[in-house]
Amino acid sequence: MSISWAQALREARRARGLSQAELAERAGLSRMTVQKLEAGAIDARVSTMDVLFRALGLELAVVPTALKPAVDAFLASGGRIVAQPAGVGAPPSIVDLVVQGDAARRGRPT
Repeated sequence: MSISWAQALREARRARGLSQAELAERAGLSRMTVQKLEAGAIDARVSTMDVLFRALGLELAVVPTALKPAVDAFLASGGRIVAQPAGVGAPPSIVDLVVQGDAARRGRPT
């Protein structure tokens, strides 16, 4: 399933508990710009989306069309390697390792 830039931006902002004004301030943009982007009323430049997503603690990634199905499957699996066993005895996924590393850098327990 593919979501729009506007929807991804709105969901990421809401997940972090930020208002449009708070995100705009973090990104150095106007609240009206964030509102219009989320509504799909204006098309954003890649540089603007980069600034917004970085303000949300995210990175944009350009994925070649030919690799999109594999990337989508990888992300849907929670970052598990193909044929990796699921369940309690499974080794941690790459996503788990990244989250643990991020928490450790921030001094938070995982």
